[in-house]
Amino acid sequence: HFVTRFGEMPVMTVNTVGYGMGTKEFDTANCFRAFWGETENTDNQVWELNCNLDDMTAESIAFAMEVLLRAGALDVWAAPITMKKSRLGTLLTVLCRPADREEMAALLLRHTTTIGVREHACSRYTLKRSFETVQTPYGEVQKKISSGYGVTREKYEYEDLARIAREQGMSLEE
Repeated sequence: HFVTRFGEMPVMTVNTVGYGMGTKEFDTANCFRAFWGETENTDNQVWELNCNLDDMTAESIAFAMEVLLRAGALDVWAAPITMKKSRLGTLLTVLCRPADREEMAALLLRHTTTIGVREHACSRYTLKRSFETVQTPYGEVQKKISSGYGVTREKYEYEDLARIAREQGMSLEE
């Protein structure tokens, strides 16, 4: 009776759950449940767009993926699938912010041979990210630090390591 809207529960670490049962008789249950918690990241809503492709070259798919990433897609990937009539095909998937979904759908339709794009709203768990610059004997290297949900990870940026490896004639691992 009093609810103004229904929706997905936000991604959160739940601290407390409260239940209440009313005494007034209604046709339906007179109860409620409340969650008290903290969100790790408020940017947890994304859209997944995908389409099936069975008549594009690998080069054309790679170009479409590049266009989507440059336009602001959060991630783009391709996976092999079997389509109707046992034809081999490619499932092209794009993750994007809610505000970008129409632009991403238009880019999929423009840069691929698909005649339709499917979309799904998704919630996700993400770690907080920060960056710090580390001074090394070979120059500066940026380090990404990811943390949350009791996890902390550090990773040096690939492009910085690859640049140093090329300049110094070293392997990436060195």
